Amino acid sequence: MSMTANERRQVLLDHIMKAGSAQVDELATQFAVSRMTVHRDLDVLVEQGIVRKVHGGVTMHPSSLVESNLIYRSQLAAKEKAAIARAAAGYIEPGQAIILDDSSTVAALTYHLPALKPLTVITNSLGVIDRLKDAHGVKTLCLGGDYNARFNAFFGLLCEQAIASLRANTLFMSVSAVIGTMAYHQEEDVVKAKRALMAAVDRRILLVDSTKFAMTALNRLAGLSEFDLVITDEGVEPAQMAALRDEKINVVVAPL
Repeated sequence: MSMTANERRQVLLDHIMKAGSAQVDELATQFAVSRMTVHRDLDVLVEQGIVRKVHGGVTMHPSSLVESNLIYRSQLAAKEKAAIARAAAGYIEPGQAIILDDSSTVAALTYHLPALKPLTVITNSLGVIDRLKDAHGVKTLCLGGDYNARFNAFFGLLCEQAIASLRANTLFMSVSAVIGTMAYHQEEDVVKAKRALMAAVDRRILLVDSTKFAMTALNRLAGLSEFDLVITDEGVEPAQMAALRDEKINVVVAPL
């Protein structure tokens, strides 16, 4: 299956982030696309303030690699993620303990949390920690471990052990891709952490925007039936939505 434009841009960005710079011809060869396609992809990344085009190539914008990648992830399907976050906030009650994963979709939920205080938030996401550090009435428990700059979050054995020592009411989580009724993620360590998070709660809610249904990822994470609720947006194809309903997946569509 060929990559979508969003997938290709993420892989292209990962390549540029690792190398620091790249030539257009190099990228065209690396990803088996035309030079025109590379230029179009780079123009999108330039508009988002992530990279800078130079003669014959591209360099990282003069900001941190972590910031650049997070800017890209957060701007993908931004309206859809905001709508999903609004809907998800309706499933939180003051006094609960909730877990938020490292995803940009779940990060959008943090804007709604101060209004739902008091809350206890457990997370392995440094971005979530940073957003909630000054939120009055929100107690934040930080899961440590091995820091991964690409996701601005913590993973690994220490993280998984910390998760296993806790119990929360609800997990809000996202994934890289949904194929059929199965959720996937591209990173094995992230999958392990997310599985540990799933085991530490009474209720699991998956937040997944419609673009994820057109993507692929390497590692199988969980069947959608393992989640108590899946919240998505209006962009899911009717055939895909019918397939979810046929499998008795509890789906809520957030209005844009």
